[in-house]
Amino acid sequence: MGLVPRGRGLRDPDLRDRLYELLEHDPLAYSAGSRFIQIIIGVIVLDVLAMILASVPELDARYGALFSGIKILCVIVFALEYAARLWTVAGHTPRNRSPLADRLGYAFSALGIIDLMAFLPAAIVLVMGRHATLAALGVLPFFKLIRYSPAMRSLLAAVHAERRALIGCLVILTGAVLTFASLLYAVERDVQPTKLGTIPDAMWWAIVTLGTVGYGDVVPVTALGKIISVLTIISGFAMIALPVAIISTAFAEEVKRRDFVVTWGMLARVPLFSHLAAGEIADIMRLLRARTIEQGEVLVRRGDAASSMYFITAGEVEIALPSQQVRLGDGTFFGEIALLHKTKRSGTVTATRKTRLLLLDAQDFHALIARMPTLAAHVHETARARLEETGDLAAAELAQAQREGTDR
Repeated sequence: MGLVPRGRGLRDPDLRDRLYELLEHDPLAYSAGSRFIQIIIGVIVLDVLAMILASVPELDARYGALFSGIKILCVIVFALEYAARLWTVAGHTPRNRSPLADRLGYAFSALGIIDLMAFLPAAIVLVMGRHATLAALGVLPFFKLIRYSPAMRSLLAAVHAERRALIGCLVILTGAVLTFASLLYAVERDVQPTKLGTIPDAMWWAIVTLGTVGYGDVVPVTALGKIISVLTIISGFAMIALPVAIISTAFAEEVKRRDFVVTWGMLARVPLFSHLAAGEIADIMRLLRARTIEQGEVLVRRGDAASSMYFITAGEVEIALPSQQVRLGDGTFFGEIALLHKTKRSGTVTATRKTRLLLLDAQDFHALIARMPTLAAHVHETARARLEETGDLAAAELAQAQREGTDR
């Protein structure tokens, strides 16, 4: 129905590229890719919710057929998505490999395995007819949210980055369990032979005590045993605090790193900065502030004081000038004329759709063009072209700014 143009089939590389962009691109809310993500997330939520409700015997007896139908639908959707990703990944990996190597790389990647496990076990259970087992598999599609949740990906990346430190914490915990279990076994084995008569029994007590759980099923009764318990509880606080501190610090660093990469990617899409060196872009990044405006939101109004220059990284805005309306899209910038001439805004800027912007304050703008002659020349050239071709600045306002400069 129009998805595949006439004369083209699944072997068409353009179709594969478009489908890959739909599956993998990180789009804004108005795009087709975002709607696809919303559909997949909706299917995941529906699948997990149906499996949770199916575990209730009364609901399962009444709506069992509906729950099974939902599961079958979700399995089909996830299977089609997996097949599409497996097909489109060829030629879209950083390494220059064969299509088979690209597809095997995706299939054995963490996200590829998660995508496979989201539908394959459930499909096998459906074929075997073991309906009760489906509820236990309902949690598997939930892990697909890792692909669409930056926070979950950052957490996993943080855990992976600190895996050696966390393994060290596990080794320390194991040593603490063995130490305190052996001490309590030596003290309490004759007093409580049924509960602490072996070191494995004492290890259960040590684990729940170090974990500050303290079920109460096994407790020391001797004075020395109680002293050991106090030391075990105090050590348990350290056992919990150590990995928590490691993960939280790594998570914060990973979020900062991800924000840096995102901002760098946004900045790289602006042609004005495409010729700059990495060090110069890094300097500019420290001056820019990110902002997102919704469709229909007014960014600046005509007559406002010029306080910032704006770079559009994704989206579109409409500038209502005195004589015309101008639309600017991805990679363009505006607001530089009012800053250069130190006058007020000549037009009202409104977002025509959800738009991501980078803001450069006036003071930073003048400092930046003062120390980067090439960038300054590009900004002045663009401003001059806009004045000549589009009337980006009202003539009366420009004349007023010149008069004010002469008076000073």
